Amino acid sequence: MPVRIAIPEPSSDPEYNRRALPPYVAALEAAGATPVVVPLQIANRDAREQVARLLAGVQGILLPGSRYDVDPRRYGEARAPECGQVDPLRTTADELLLLDAFNLRKPVLAICHGVQTLNVWRNGSLIQDLKTDVNHRPGRDVVKAHAVQIANGSRLNRLLPRDKQELQVNSSHHQAIRTPGDRLRVCAVSPADGVIEAVELDAPDHFVVGVQWHPERTCAQSAFSRAIFSAFVQAASEWGEQYNGPGTGSGQ
Repeated sequence: MPVRIAIPEPSSDPEYNRRALPPYVAALEAAGATPVVVPLQIANRDAREQVARLLAGVQGILLPGSRYDVDPRRYGEARAPECGQVDPLRTTADELLLLDAFNLRKPVLAICHGVQTLNVWRNGSLIQDLKTDVNHRPGRDVVKAHAVQIANGSRLNRLLPRDKQELQVNSSHHQAIRTPGDRLRVCAVSPADGVIEAVELDAPDHFVVGVQWHPERTCAQSAFSRAIFSAFVQAASEWGEQYNGPGTGSGQ
């Protein structure tokens, strides 16, 4: 049976979803997984049993980007004028998926908005609007926006080409992690301005990686992007074999 990965719809905006969701689906499929898209409409109190049944059949959680911002009230701040609209349905979906993942130690890959919501869910905080000389949102078509430096000993470091700790990534965000959440370890920064670009859970036996850039958009050009998805799907496959028996999540 193939590895099944749950991914919530990126936002409550159907037009944004039509543009943003397909690259995530393609990246997961290329890595050997079957995406299970979670409609945001079922992420409410009346449908939580339905969500639970859906999650019982998946081996990993992917939290994608979004056109909306994380509500600053969730990390104890008043909303700044530069902070964008929030998306309560996406927030609820992310919280349900994260609860399932952390309760059962399912692998998690969180991207852009996804890493921000992961960080806040883990009691961290965000910068509501970046003020830096580095352009962190140059546009979807810019493949190499700025450098990131990957920490030695991290999961991401093990995916890099040999002897390479710094590389160029795309970028499409105006918020970022200020204070890392509980047991989230910084594993990549933008060296020019110190902005946190990736975190991972400080738990060798639980794959939780969050990146601020968009590897799903660069899988065709970047072996590193492909390696991120492959490592995530492999971790989900191993989780499935551990919890459900050999072959259940093998992707064969």
